[in-house]
Amino acid sequence: MTSPHRLNDKSLRTPSQGSFAPAAWRYSPTARFLHWTLALLIIFTTSIGWRMMLIEHEPGAEQWFELHMSIGLIIATLVAARVFWRLTHRPEPFPADQPAWQVRLASVTHALMYGLMVFLPITGYLGASHTKGGVKWFGLPTPHWATPDHDLAEQFFTVHGILLWTLVALVALHVAGALKHWLIDKDGTFQRMGFRRGP
Repeated sequence: MTSPHRLNDKSLRTPSQGSFAPAAWRYSPTARFLHWTLALLIIFTTSIGWRMMLIEHEPGAEQWFELHMSIGLIIATLVAARVFWRLTHRPEPFPADQPAWQVRLASVTHALMYGLMVFLPITGYLGASHTKGGVKWFGLPTPHWATPDHDLAEQFFTVHGILLWTLVALVALHVAGALKHWLIDKDGTFQRMGFRRGP
């Protein structure tokens, strides 16, 4: 019978044993909360944006646009909090046995996603600021400092859309990598951002 001391050992069981290797280090509750909350909000507001574009010139489209802006302002606040948290709480390095190209790819992907999460709300806010209605947060108007300019607003929205679909592509790559660590490598990397210890 395995002793309790062996159960607490940091050694990882091999994938051939049919179990997931426990992660030796996990992200803090704050980091996990910001990660999953932002993930859900970005998915939700992206679906709203898609719906908004389909009915852009139909009655009621303004309500979808306002909801998209409102959630975008929440996302901007959470992104600022996440960037601050990341700068002040550096994560542990990846497992030493992980291929160097995977570590580089993950690092570049994470950096790009952080950059996109910063500039997406900014471009959306600037575009909305140059519309006649301005920026509203769940019906509450915010200071309208910009002169309405349809062409300039559309330019910001175009950049906003390009950044969004770039983020979608990177998120898909990020998810694929996470699933690889979880289902194929079984090295505990996926569990770093999970809410439970163990498999």
